[in-house]
Amino acid sequence: MSDLLVRGALLVDGTGAPARRGDALVAGGRVAALGDVGTTAGARVLDADGLALAPGFIDLHAHSDLAVLTDPEHLAKTAQGVTTELVGQDGLSYAPVDDVALDVLREQLAGWNGVPEDLAWDWRGVGEYLDRVDAGAAVNVCYLVPQGTVRLLAVGAGDRPATAAELERMRELVRAGMDEGAVGMSSGLTYAPGMYASTAELVELARVVAGAGGFWAPHTRSYGRGALEAYAEAVRVARRSGAALHLTHATMNFGVNAGRAAELLALVDAAIADGVDVTLDTYPYLPGSTTLAAVLPGWASAGGPAATLRRLADPAVLPRLRHELEVTGSDGCHGVPVEWDTLQVAGVREAALGEAVGATVAGLAQRSGREPFEVFRDLLLRDRLGTTVLQHVGHEENVRQIMRHPRHTVGSDGLLVGERPHPRAWGTFPHYLGRYVREEGVLGLEECVARMTSRPARRLGLADRGVLRPGAVADLVLFDPATVAAGATFEEPRRTPVGIPHVLLAGVPVIADGARTDALPGRALRRGAGPGGSCGARR
Repeated sequence: MSDLLVRGALLVDGTGAPARRGDALVAGGRVAALGDVGTTAGARVLDADGLALAPGFIDLHAHSDLAVLTDPEHLAKTAQGVTTELVGQDGLSYAPVDDVALDVLREQLAGWNGVPEDLAWDWRGVGEYLDRVDAGAAVNVCYLVPQGTVRLLAVGAGDRPATAAELERMRELVRAGMDEGAVGMSSGLTYAPGMYASTAELVELARVVAGAGGFWAPHTRSYGRGALEAYAEAVRVARRSGAALHLTHATMNFGVNAGRAAELLALVDAAIADGVDVTLDTYPYLPGSTTLAAVLPGWASAGGPAATLRRLADPAVLPRLRHELEVTGSDGCHGVPVEWDTLQVAGVREAALGEAVGATVAGLAQRSGREPFEVFRDLLLRDRLGTTVLQHVGHEENVRQIMRHPRHTVGSDGLLVGERPHPRAWGTFPHYLGRYVREEGVLGLEECVARMTSRPARRLGLADRGVLRPGAVADLVLFDPATVAAGATFEEPRRTPVGIPHVLLAGVPVIADGARTDALPGRALRRGAGPGGSCGARR
């Protein structure tokens, strides 16, 4: 690989320091020199006039667990300038597993990741999954041990407390995942079976993570009626366990939380002042995205997908289910009675249901002359729980206030499957730079880049990534601050961004002149793996 001289770029080094004009020399996969480099014999020259050069962007909340294995282009992220993704999110992923758990997860997560027919599911442990990434990927990958998956293995899919023996088994599984290179543990506390864990159980598992130098990344128990109580529980777990805390997609949603972002941030600031290591991430859009089945109450999801489908087909269960959804508010829907006009179908597993895509549950009900609850139930049954939705419950004031917080980082939380997925999967990073930096000035350029680079790198323990400096790994992105923007929209969610012509991983171009190359230089970044491939956890 020949040396590369990036000439005349606006150097945005990821620290938040003022940008400066200069050159960058890349040699041996690392940044060799910055500033006025001069002439370098044999180096390929890239004229960067008008472009900013920054460290590669780091997505701290990605659902690319299977895409990094099956999609060589992975344009959803490479075209945005993302060079590292953190997967294993929301307490549910595909390692560690046994054969039985894997069958359950393939069904349960079909709406998140699909079920690729040509994928060899030949790993079981975290280390084996990361080995698969090492075979060649479009981006680098860090991994979180998924607490819900661990509970599925040790306890099963039921809603009950863990026994002492089962808790010890969960500890062992988390410890093994950390030893095999995971950077921390995730939880999905509105998703079965992770939602069935008590606070005390979470503390015990987080202690294992803390002992290994990792962090805990919970999807909390509510982003609606009980949001502040749920965030407070997360802080209690971190304080009692000693684990660093990363609040994933840290939002305040639904009508009950309009204008209440300051209350969340006050809780975060109080925890930090008390010595708790807290960071958070957000995406720059209002709607959320999940599976339609996620709004079900926890008791309806107990036992796994097959048991859920049996309940949905049982007429005796339906009155209770409907009452909790429409009147009292289910824990799956964050304690808020469901508003059927906020649930918009984004994708379906069964092609025969394609006409539902783009419509709300309320709209489908009006179209068919049925009650929304019946449409909801019918979709879940016919699509085998594989329907994905956008949930239009966000507030712009909250989004802006949270993104200004000094511990804020960026995560896309994007699902990559379905006919009309959320555009955040393809647009989060350029949308921040285009709308919230250039157009509206909510964040300065240097500050926004820091939230995409050095801050997430510190959280992951990446000592030689996330900052533009001599000796750092040359994960780099060149973008045009004057034009960068998300191409993805809610109507066309898979359009690539504009204004990001070059992306490199360890000096290898993955995007060159706006086009994807055939390079697969991405690797697993394991905790404690040493220079060039080390992940840790502390800020």
